[in-house]
Amino acid sequence: MSILETPATSVPTGTDDAGAIAALQTAFAAQRAAFAKDRRPSIEARRERLGALIGMMLANRERISAAIAQDFGAHPVPASDLIEVLGVVGRAQHVLEHLEEWMAASARHTDPAMLGTATAYIEYQPKGVIGNIVPWNFPFDLSVGPMVDMLAAGNRVIVKPSEYTPACADLLAEMVAATFDPDLVTVAVGGLELARAFSSMPWDHLLYTGSPAVGRQVMQAAAANLTPVTLELGGKCPAIMTPGSVTETNVESVIGTKIIKSGQMCVSVDYALVPRADLDTFVAHAKSFMARAAPNYSRGEECTGMISPRHLQRIEDMLDEARASQCRIVTLEEDGQIDLETRRMPMSLAIDPSQDLRIMQEEIFGPILPVVPYDDLDDALGAINAGERPLGLYVFGDDAVLTNHVLASTHSGGAAVNTCAIQSALPSMGFGGSGMSGMGRHHGIEGFREFSNPRGVVVRGEGDLIDVFYAPYAKAAGLVQAVLAGS
Repeated sequence: MSILETPATSVPTGTDDAGAIAALQTAFAAQRAAFAKDRRPSIEARRERLGALIGMMLANRERISAAIAQDFGAHPVPASDLIEVLGVVGRAQHVLEHLEEWMAASARHTDPAMLGTATAYIEYQPKGVIGNIVPWNFPFDLSVGPMVDMLAAGNRVIVKPSEYTPACADLLAEMVAATFDPDLVTVAVGGLELARAFSSMPWDHLLYTGSPAVGRQVMQAAAANLTPVTLELGGKCPAIMTPGSVTETNVESVIGTKIIKSGQMCVSVDYALVPRADLDTFVAHAKSFMARAAPNYSRGEECTGMISPRHLQRIEDMLDEARASQCRIVTLEEDGQIDLETRRMPMSLAIDPSQDLRIMQEEIFGPILPVVPYDDLDDALGAINAGERPLGLYVFGDDAVLTNHVLASTHSGGAAVNTCAIQSALPSMGFGGSGMSGMGRHHGIEGFREFSNPRGVVVRGEGDLIDVFYAPYAKAAGLVQAVLAGS
């Protein structure tokens, strides 16, 4: 999930990055120089850039699907189209529809008695040159997607893809080079040393998506340059099934979300909290859904492979540990098998696991769903709040008072009611974390503003009392007395 470290292993270190680092420094200098000549691109220029981005994604749709399948061992083509291509295109189209209003200055109140006819406003300036460190799980959605916000805000962008998706990284670099001048957008491809150098550059803003552990390293490196950061991290995202909500439709939403990318998604359901009396019903609905939707999941085209052999081994080890602890494991597939060549594996439920197991302590990032029974909803919410704040939180139920109680009693980066993960896919909704799950937002107007400098501007008019702030201050005495008398 991260650049310097994944849930499976550390990043390969065999790559000679000296050339890549030199190229990064050259590209950074070129973009800095280009920005100095064009600090406020026109709306026409920004629209042209976003249009070029849309064309780039659509023209390379089939190559994108092939590259993702190559890196993952197996990956559903329609999922690549829907998420990695059309998701990015839809995001750009939304921005194009709203860009003019987002770029407009935002008026602020001034007190006529003090400032006369002065006016004040916030203008959203481009920040400059922005770096984007991309994870391996969504190599185009999380590279080109945030680029939409960055370009809309008038910035220049350098992208660092993950070493774990080399086919996608090479294709992205080729696509970008064919679409944009390198002093506007470019891609830096390399290994561990490049990743370290990338974080240490004096960016005007830096976006990192990955693990909290590496997020700390990125933030520490950025702090040396006082570079502002947006951190999109992970966490154990819960699905809370309130009493009466364990229905066929709701369980389908949980399991259907979990098998997206075989669970290798930061907003995936990491565990489900279920009323104890409904455990067997939850399992039955889960089995029914998989039998209907993907009966040969691990052997069919619906399944995404684990990103690397060591990540596959990590997931197997977590499952073996749960079995050894006498945890009940339910495999949601008849004769499901692990395919070492494509790194595909069946979807499994772990019923009532011990809290000290790895599946309850670590973000799983794979096709295992712990199903945790509870007897009292508020106790279950207390257990959530005792941990780190998740990136996403999902609550199910038809009682609005009860679902609102869950939302009011918990804290997370985003949330959804009677569905999962969709809050991260809306082009109009800012997406990000809280606490250990991250800081900052991209998508929508929040993304535009994240990568903009909200500069406050005051234009002096006539009839003001600004000179009371200058010495001698005796002339301010009457004003002070008047204000105190009126308060």
